[in-house]
Amino acid sequence: MKTSREIIKRIQWQKKRASIEPWRSNHTASITEFPSIEPSDNQLLIQSLEECKISRNSTAVIGTHARMIKLGYETCPSLTSLLVTAYISFNNLNFARQLLNEVPHWKFKLVSSNLIISSLMKMGDVDIAKKVFVKMPKRDLVTWNSMIGGFVRNARFDEAFRFFRKMLSSNMEPDKFTFSSVITSCGRVGALDQAKWVHGLLTEKGIELNFILSSALIDMYSKCGRIETAKSIFEKVRRDDVSVWNAMINGLAMHGLAMDAIATFLKMEDENILPDSITFVGILTACSHCGLTQQGREYFNLMRTKYAIEPQLEHYGSMVDLFGRAGLLKEAYEVIKGMPMDPDVVIWRAFLSACRTHRNPSLGEVAVSKISHLGSGDYVLLSNTYCSVSKWDTAENLRHVMRQKGVNKSRGKSWIEFGGVIHQFKSGDKSHPETESIYKILEGLIGRVRDEGFKPVTELVLMDISDEEKEGNLNYHSEKLALAYGILKSSPGSEIRVSKNLRICIDCHSWMKLVSKVLKRVIIVRDRIRFHRIEDGLCTCGDYW
Repeated sequence: MKTSREIIKRIQWQKKRASIEPWRSNHTASITEFPSIEPSDNQLLIQSLEECKISRNSTAVIGTHARMIKLGYETCPSLTSLLVTAYISFNNLNFARQLLNEVPHWKFKLVSSNLIISSLMKMGDVDIAKKVFVKMPKRDLVTWNSMIGGFVRNARFDEAFRFFRKMLSSNMEPDKFTFSSVITSCGRVGALDQAKWVHGLLTEKGIELNFILSSALIDMYSKCGRIETAKSIFEKVRRDDVSVWNAMINGLAMHGLAMDAIATFLKMEDENILPDSITFVGILTACSHCGLTQQGREYFNLMRTKYAIEPQLEHYGSMVDLFGRAGLLKEAYEVIKGMPMDPDVVIWRAFLSACRTHRNPSLGEVAVSKISHLGSGDYVLLSNTYCSVSKWDTAENLRHVMRQKGVNKSRGKSWIEFGGVIHQFKSGDKSHPETESIYKILEGLIGRVRDEGFKPVTELVLMDISDEEKEGNLNYHSEKLALAYGILKSSPGSEIRVSKNLRICIDCHSWMKLVSKVLKRVIIVRDRIRFHRIEDGLCTCGDYW
């Protein structure tokens, strides 16, 4: 691997100028004439790098780097730390990594190291940020917050939890920012045990709730399936900021409690809190989850007429979703055609999903034609649509195109928390250390539910094969394995909570309803769309999701 010195020399030669030749520009004129090595050089180079970041001049940064090498400052900690952040600001991570590998960055000032970690996390270069952290001789609260917040930003929640515990064991006291990140992490994973522990610690340390923490707690408990706890917190905290109301409305929406969400909105108006664009996303989502098409129309119009809020992509997307779920595909398509901006891929995928649910291949083809870079989910949705109307040859042709393009289907995964540990499963998974016991429980459940009259929804299996083969494919979906593990490890009568990264399929949903009746257990499933609270054979979604 070439060193940064060699790379810089090569770049300078490619530009047909010596690596030691200074450049001239409006922002760097003050350093165009350097004596060989003088005390002022350091300050001039610092000034140059700062000005380069402001002017967004990447060429000037490379020139300054070359000048540093010429003057012998290439390992000066104060200059190198600035140079690293400059390269990161221009998305030149290769140079930034190279420098961090070559220089003793543990000699950087604490403020500089913190800035580098924060910048790397924002760019998604988590592993390099971890290396910087490990080599730091001293860390402060900002360091820990940058790491934990960065893990959450990059969806590395296990590491966020691990670093939070490591922070506590190092006798560093967390603050509001720390808790905000960790609470967000608990909500994203749906880890209720972790959530309770973190909330307890927050209270124990006497940290006063501001609107950010209040909103985060409401959101956390909503996403962990404890909507009543979220409502209790909402009633107790200050509600003079719109974000607290938004957290509650969105929480109610994801639990399918549309009327409660609307009632909260009305209460918000009574307390003279002005809604914002996020408020209306929550209300429209609530209407969508419960099929309240007329109310959805009214709130969409209310945004402009009463609150002068112009609908954005998210609001149009919610309306497409609202009409699509209700089977009003033509209305959904009219919304798309009437948008004042170009619909994004999320809107077309929502429309494509509705076409699959309501078996309309022709409109599904329209949606696919509008998606410029088709992902595996797009192909699968259209293929599913063809299969749902028994167009097996067309579906197989589409699958052939997928294979030719090397597109693989994204596998669903489900997880369940037990003893503070997240246990994850994929369809047909046999990697868990307790696989034998899990499958034994699952086979027993399949038999008991079949005796109760359950019939698998075999039309969901996207192949022209026998019903017996299709049933076998359905039996070992990830959510069923997660549920079986929950039954294996929990006590009779206790509630079981399962999370899934995709929308729960109709077969698993129907199957779990009968399991809840047979075992007299409450089963809570959080899928990509919403929460399902299943008890005694019924679900809070009313089979509409």
